[in-house]
Amino acid sequence: MQTKIQRVAAAALLAFSLASSAFAAYEPKAPDLAATEKIKELDGVGIEEKLGTHLDLNLTFKDENGETVTLAKYMGSTPVIFSPVYYSCPGLCNFHLNGLTDALKLVDWNVGDKFKVVAVSFDSKEGPDVAAKKKASYMKVYDRAGTEGGWHFLTGDEAAVQAFTSAVGFKFKWSAEANEWAHASAAIVVTPDGKISRYLPGIMFDPKDVKLALNEASSGKIGTFVDQLVLYCFQYNPHQSKYTLYAFNLMKLGGALMVLVLALWLLPVWVRSRRAEAKAARS
Repeated sequence: MQTKIQRVAAAALLAFSLASSAFAAYEPKAPDLAATEKIKELDGVGIEEKLGTHLDLNLTFKDENGETVTLAKYMGSTPVIFSPVYYSCPGLCNFHLNGLTDALKLVDWNVGDKFKVVAVSFDSKEGPDVAAKKKASYMKVYDRAGTEGGWHFLTGDEAAVQAFTSAVGFKFKWSAEANEWAHASAAIVVTPDGKISRYLPGIMFDPKDVKLALNEASSGKIGTFVDQLVLYCFQYNPHQSKYTLYAFNLMKLGGALMVLVLALWLLPVWVRSRRAEAKAARS
């Protein structure tokens, strides 16, 4: 018995010794950044929302066909989704356009019918040749015949790029270390007259949010009665970056529905009462 206890004690002592050695060998590494510090490459990069700002519709760009166009060409009748990207981006821009295209494929409105999509390259070194290839790629993914005239890929000189990105609050800068542009990602919904209506940040988009943002930008003119009713019940939540149920409007709608139901229920009673009164008067 004594021998067994001694063996257990020796094993425990050995385990403790090994654990102590492991802890002694571990030297915690200090973090590269404090929690309040920013990554150097992202300093000055981001999106400053400028809701209500009117774009300069006279800004001149080249479209994917090499034709000189102004932003006014895409305005006037329907809302427009603008996507600031650069076409040779190895990552984020592709994720953004992929996510937007996936969402639009689930929206029952066709691009070019009730809204337009305009990608704008913020790399002034890019030209119509790369823009044309990018458009061809995404039109193939979108795969809806007859929508080519509603989706455009623009490039411009430095002055036009700076004016556009400044107007929409899109901040970016060149990272020499990574050899690419450091930037954020957002789809920017603009009203038919060129006013910024809504920002949809990120690389993945809820089709419902896209449709609500477009309907909101058109003041409810491009949707059906049901679309307008849904827009009435939902409100954009900037903290969640999505549309959420608006309780107050929902309560008002519920109250109106209750009044309507009561009116329909009481109408036959009122009619019968009037008929009884008329019959009594004739008697």
